[in-house]
Amino acid sequence: MSEVLEDLPFDELRHRAFRVAEHRLDLSFFASVFSHMPGMHAIEGEGGDLGSTGGTIIETARAAHEMFAKDPQLDADTEALLRARFATYLREHGKG
Repeated sequence: MSEVLEDLPFDELRHRAFRVAEHRLDLSFFASVFSHMPGMHAIEGEGGDLGSTGGTIIETARAAHEMFAKDPQLDADTEALLRARFATYLREHGKG
């Protein structure tokens, strides 16, 4: 029987997806995660650019880890969206 990724605890699913993205040097994955976080649309509206990613993959991955290390209070919709994003990414690129 195969594992249902959506049934994993959120943090485990996130760790697996981050590990695969880091291994693949996938900046676009991290940019998509940032774009779904609360407050990022406000930054975009104030002249920020969610489409560009500065720094190295290491800096970008570190920023993503730090964003979640601060225990963001995600609403149910945001968590569901990120959970689906992580599970889809793992299905497409390996279960890490």
